[in-house]
Amino acid sequence: MSSRRKFLQKSLFLTASGLFSTELALTSSKAYAKDAAVAASPDAPGLMEPPPDIFDAQLVDLEFWLKPRVLEVTRPASGESAKLLYWKDGEIQESAYQQLCHLLRDVQGKKTVPIDPKLLETLWGTQAFIARYGIVQPLEILSGYRTPSTNQHLIETGVPAARKSLHLEGRAADIRLAQLDADVLGGLIRSFRQGGVGFYYRPGNRGGWIHTDTGLQRTWKG
Repeated sequence: MSSRRKFLQKSLFLTASGLFSTELALTSSKAYAKDAAVAASPDAPGLMEPPPDIFDAQLVDLEFWLKPRVLEVTRPASGESAKLLYWKDGEIQESAYQQLCHLLRDVQGKKTVPIDPKLLETLWGTQAFIARYGIVQPLEILSGYRTPSTNQHLIETGVPAARKSLHLEGRAADIRLAQLDADVLGGLIRSFRQGGVGFYYRPGNRGGWIHTDTGLQRTWKG
């Protein structure tokens, strides 16, 4: 348990160090934040129109990465949801981390593996960043870890899946946010520069998703 905790702490420290130097979107316009909050309300129809300057060239401040990290996720495939404090005072919270690994498990294959802390960092950073604009929503996890058999089944049924997918290593997730445009979500994740970002567009307001992983930096559309 001690060795795992040290590994997780080191991984999160290295990830955060890299993210400190990443150029991310910040805006000083309170009007845009107010508009985003209104658009994200339950009464707002359709997809949210993002603030025009949501990718401002300022740097995210250090305090953003030092505050406690609470990740709220929902898993449509299993009907589960959770809001977990998984990192605090520079340390991973083991119980919450284990719960997140379970939530990102292969639901069909019924198998749970350790999830890359860098992936959790990207998911949390995305959610915490848009919360600055009044958009407070759980991340929908469509796919996390996959067993080889599940991945092969997806390939055989025509679902986009790579034979050497990072999903097989617990280093990738397919996600979406209700009412948030996929281009905005994918663009934000790409700005973290922590790995690959895939844009998967499908008909309908909730038909597509964004793939994020901790592999080489690359972008594609599927």
